Amino acid sequence: MNAFVERVKKAEEALGALFPPTPLQHNAYLSRKTGAHIYLKREDLTPVRSYKLRGAFTFIRRALEADQGVESFVCASAGNHAQGFAYACRHFRKKGVVFMPVTTPQQKIDKTRLFGGEYIEVRLVGDFFDDCNRAAEVFAASTTALMVPPFDHEDIIEGQATIGLELVQQLGDRLDGALIILPVGGGGLASGVTSYLREVGAGCEFLFVEPAGAPSLARSLEAGRRIRLPLVDTFVDGAAVAEIGKEPFRRLKSFPAESVHLVPENSICSAIIDMLNIEGVVLEPAGAMSIDVLKTLPRASIKGRTVVCLISGGNFDFERLPDVKERALRFEGKKKYFIFRFPQRPGALRDFLGLLGPEDDITRFEYLKKSARNFGSVLIGIETKDARNFKGLIKRFDESGWAYQDITDNETIFSLLI
Repeated sequence: MNAFVERVKKAEEALGALFPPTPLQHNAYLSRKTGAHIYLKREDLTPVRSYKLRGAFTFIRRALEADQGVESFVCASAGNHAQGFAYACRHFRKKGVVFMPVTTPQQKIDKTRLFGGEYIEVRLVGDFFDDCNRAAEVFAASTTALMVPPFDHEDIIEGQATIGLELVQQLGDRLDGALIILPVGGGGLASGVTSYLREVGAGCEFLFVEPAGAPSLARSLEAGRRIRLPLVDTFVDGAAVAEIGKEPFRRLKSFPAESVHLVPENSICSAIIDMLNIEGVVLEPAGAMSIDVLKTLPRASIKGRTVVCLISGGNFDFERLPDVKERALRFEGKKKYFIFRFPQRPGALRDFLGLLGPEDDITRFEYLKKSARNFGSVLIGIETKDARNFKGLIKRFDESGWAYQDITDNETIFSLLI
């Protein structure tokens, strides 16, 4: 047996002490929508609600088995890696220190402490991840604590590869010709699953998904080398990585750039709301990417095929729900924002309201400034039940002579005003 496959098998056996294989569930709703046989690999159902526990546990287990006197561990993370790390430290009864940015939501800090219990210490350092990552590296260098990376290490990759082993066991012959959709952040998950399935000769196809605002794998495959992005959109926090890991890229560099699909952040929000409302499944933004990409795939390419969407996590902070709903409505075309040149005369508001249809609703009405004695600039948000309603509404605005600007897709103005 291949050495990599053998190590993954041992990693899977060891993980059995923490949790059983995560379910692979057929989803009738998505199957009906796409014409494919859609299965969800539910990594959101691990004890820490993400796959990150697999890698952190495997790394720490291997370090302890090496018997090199390691007594404590350290990591830098504000999300799922911190929680998986904390859970693993408690399991092995080893001290662990987690460095997090000062800006980390209290909910994430509390959950990390809950999973680690008395074995975990959380230190808040700096405003950004790079700050706390440097602090963690300094701490590791000045103590005997061993740094546990989030994705760029063979042990982490082999831990994540246990998902591939489970897919072989759960799909059997259906794996032949199947499409496996994998979300990508730092690349540990994607490189682990693809490496394992390739090594065992699984005849499946792979599709990778990244957020449009953080295409580190896509740009690196295009260039043929690792590219560090100068700026990333951090909305999809579980996958907003500026540079794909060195070891993950070594394993993924043979894939064509066309195998990576980029999904807009607002589109991901639509998938989150859809799954929450219809299926009752809570997904974090990174966890929804593999489902969201289904809407962009040509139907002929997946009709009748077995398609596995890997749900990487479900650690969703419900304080983000209003923003997610807002983004989803904008993506679906059901909500728009306008700046109107509003006349300062009696009856002007009544005239404006008379143009709205029965399914249109004003969600925001705010004077920005009185730019002239007779006119004022007004920010107006309008939500409707059907995106097609806006065509008629805008036609009525034009026919009535209103002066306005649609700022819904103007990110610069939108970010300043909304």
